[in-house]
Amino acid sequence: MKYLIVVPDGSADRPGAVDGDKTPLDAARIPNINGLAARGEIGLVQTIPAGISPGSDAANLAVMGYDPVTDLTGRSPLEAVSMGIDLADTDVAFRTNLVTLREGKDRDYAEAVIIDHSAGDITNEESEILIRFIDEKLGSGDPKNGSRVRFYPGVSYRHALIVADGAETESGVGDVSGEMNGYHLTPPHDIPEQRIGDHLPKGPGSGFIRRLMEKSYDLLKDHPVNQERIRRGLNTADSIWIWGQGKRPRLSSFQAKFGIDGTVISAVDLIKGIGISAGLTAASVEGATGTLQTNFKGKAEKAIEAFRGGKDFVYLHVEAPDECSHQGNLKEKMEAIKRIDEEIVGPMVDWLAGSGEDYKILVVPDHRTPLEIRTHSDEPVPYVLFDSRAQRSGTGEDRRFSETAALSGGFFDSGKALAEYFFRK
Repeated sequence: MKYLIVVPDGSADRPGAVDGDKTPLDAARIPNINGLAARGEIGLVQTIPAGISPGSDAANLAVMGYDPVTDLTGRSPLEAVSMGIDLADTDVAFRTNLVTLREGKDRDYAEAVIIDHSAGDITNEESEILIRFIDEKLGSGDPKNGSRVRFYPGVSYRHALIVADGAETESGVGDVSGEMNGYHLTPPHDIPEQRIGDHLPKGPGSGFIRRLMEKSYDLLKDHPVNQERIRRGLNTADSIWIWGQGKRPRLSSFQAKFGIDGTVISAVDLIKGIGISAGLTAASVEGATGTLQTNFKGKAEKAIEAFRGGKDFVYLHVEAPDECSHQGNLKEKMEAIKRIDEEIVGPMVDWLAGSGEDYKILVVPDHRTPLEIRTHSDEPVPYVLFDSRAQRSGTGEDRRFSETAALSGGFFDSGKALAEYFFRK
């Protein structure tokens, strides 16, 4: 038996995003996924538990069969695992975005506004130069930090800050390991076009984080990378934005949970880190960017390669719809959904159908990212579950992959429950 989960991140939305009362999934041309729905099962699943922030960390843990309430120790630590950072038990990891700001009066940092949480989808090469520069000035290169603070480059705008346990430093870094649960740090994609002074770090001991962010604003202003981006008419990386704190993850083995070995395919370190922490392999795809310009076909080819190589399970995650939602771009979100259907689901269905083995396919967003709010929400998401051994007959016109159609199907109260149903023997 082969198992495939396709996660079109953030593709689920709210009615009214298209033509008055439709969602992008209602309106999308997705014949391959709808074909699976016509012959399979549809419904809704509550991937975000009550009281948990609707982040991709919690949502993807849930879809993969874990309980975010007990298994989530923070977003950035999972990314750090994928980046090859060896965390000590007392280290604290933070996600560090490069963001574009609209300058406030007199360059007052608190009066600035976030206009792009991704700094114009800055390239890996450009962002690595900037993050290493920030580390030299504010992290490991600053003797006042006592070697406790270090920045690591990641993918595009997504990077990591690691604060090691230790004594108080001259720069004000205190008991981060003990105080981190009291920090209130806001994801930048939650506050587009808002004054950042209302969302700067809060909580006892968090002042050092704000100082790092403020200092980065002055350091990055005249950096040659940004000057070149200005010349090219691109959004600049004006500041670091720190959030998503947590400690070393401790997930139980996926093999022990479901008796299956598998591979995770994604452009983003978060998803790879979840897979690695669960004992799965994480595959890299050349040209995978996490944006609409990602290598859709390459992801399908890598999934087929994994199955041919003996893996029984592939978790194939596509970030593009989520990024388009954060940018408020309906046209590009629709294009991302279309390309997932055409360049990933279509080829995967064809290959699995011709493999000679039984197979199951689950298509499910991790969470909704409604265009009207440009950030994540905790509403249930639609799913399609197809089992080659139990195909339904008929055209199944009432069974489609959309929020509207899913209302007439089943309901799972957690991602963990849906995963257990999907992988049941």
